[in-house]
Amino acid sequence: MLLTMATIPSWAQKLITYEAGMGTRDPSDADVWILYQRVRAEHEGMVLYADSALLNTVLNDFTAFGHIKIVISDTTTIYGDQLYYDGVSRVVDIWDDTVRFIDGKTLLKSDHLSYDRVSSIATYDTWGITTNEDKRLVSRKGYYNSETKIVDIYNDVELSDSNMRLLTDTLTFNTNTNVAHFWSPTHIYTDSTTMYSEHGTYNTDLRYAHSMKRSEVHNGEKHITCDTLHYYEETEFGRAIGNVELRDTVNDVISTSRYAETRQSDHTSFVTDSALVRFVYHDEDNPDAEADTLYLHADSIIVVNDSARHLQSVSAYRHVKVFRGDAQAMSDSLYYSAADSTMRLFQSPVVWYDHYQALADTIIVLHDDDGARQAWLNSNIFCIEQVDPDKFNQVKGRNAIVYFRKGEPHYADVLGNAEMVYYLTEDDNHGNKSLIGVNVGAGSDMRIYFVDRAPDRVVTLGNPDMNTYPYDQLTPEKKQLGNFKWIEDRRPKKPLDVFVW
Repeated sequence: MLLTMATIPSWAQKLITYEAGMGTRDPSDADVWILYQRVRAEHEGMVLYADSALLNTVLNDFTAFGHIKIVISDTTTIYGDQLYYDGVSRVVDIWDDTVRFIDGKTLLKSDHLSYDRVSSIATYDTWGITTNEDKRLVSRKGYYNSETKIVDIYNDVELSDSNMRLLTDTLTFNTNTNVAHFWSPTHIYTDSTTMYSEHGTYNTDLRYAHSMKRSEVHNGEKHITCDTLHYYEETEFGRAIGNVELRDTVNDVISTSRYAETRQSDHTSFVTDSALVRFVYHDEDNPDAEADTLYLHADSIIVVNDSARHLQSVSAYRHVKVFRGDAQAMSDSLYYSAADSTMRLFQSPVVWYDHYQALADTIIVLHDDDGARQAWLNSNIFCIEQVDPDKFNQVKGRNAIVYFRKGEPHYADVLGNAEMVYYLTEDDNHGNKSLIGVNVGAGSDMRIYFVDRAPDRVVTLGNPDMNTYPYDQLTPEKKQLGNFKWIEDRRPKKPLDVFVW
């Protein structure tokens, strides 16, 4: 027997129509039809199928049971086992062990789902799983808009695919663009990288993260923290902006700046804008203590590791300053090669060592495990030691080589056009120094021997012309060699002085 809906009260704007194999009025409520067998109902374009149903012809609502299928549109279908539909509010409530909401390539599963046909929003609040191709979203509470194709999910949120796993508390995911937006503490895990952010986006197709608050990336030995981060997982390229710190735990190198780029494919890091790179040295007796850290500042610094992730080279450009406890330096540019432990300073370099200042066109320092091993000063060398505020020991020449023994200066060769001004002193019985004269002279070459970092003996070679004068007989031009320049005021006295140019 085929039943068709009878007269409906006139106040109902649009009425639920139905078909069923069998039906009867509810004996306790004449407004309710009890429908069985191949139940089919329709309301404003929505078609519903069920095993049985209750239709209230006055309230215009519909309760259905068993094998429920709801066709919202050509692309949107809902499956469940128990349903209540209000024809006035146009809201569907459906229950099952696994309610299935299918919208194109998107599948949402939950044990209870509400769908508002006016807003086109499906809602669940007792855990739900949404899948879209290989994307999977899980949360305690969620909303899906079948018009915009956007999922909003909350509480114990997880987004995952074959490449990544994202954990957060609040997430918006666009199933058309596959871009996730988050506003709460978020962790993103991939095979090689862990990311943290408190506000940002993640494009699951491009594997691109944009973090705008408290950003972190951990990739092997590299750790990045900053305000704003752009990170491309596939190429392992990161762009960091604001309060940037790059930490290399293998080489104990810490870089800070306002802007940085890092690329794992060629193991390169670039920092600029208040750039500072610290090379941390540890005391062998206390591995956790920083014994003698080197601080390097420049406008731009590039740090390169080799394929084994060990430090390979450091390049610094413009306004270079270096501070370490035993030596400081300044130049226009710098290059350090880890292969031969050699630091090269270019364009008006200055090196300060203990109470010495050295200038040249180019300065190269070779290091070993004990510290400096050899230093080359090339072209227009000028070395100065301050004796007192107006007295300076000076050596000038074309080139020079300084030889060290266990990190301490042993002797220096001045090669070509060597000139010297040297104040001779002696100690009295109380250890006080007194001036006994000034050596002034020149020669083709000169060798200076050191004891306890102080010149002890000078040998002048090749047409030597050396004379000793009483200080009060020394003319001004003999007190200072040509092109004398004492720039102690530009020497960094503490680590952060490297920023003062």
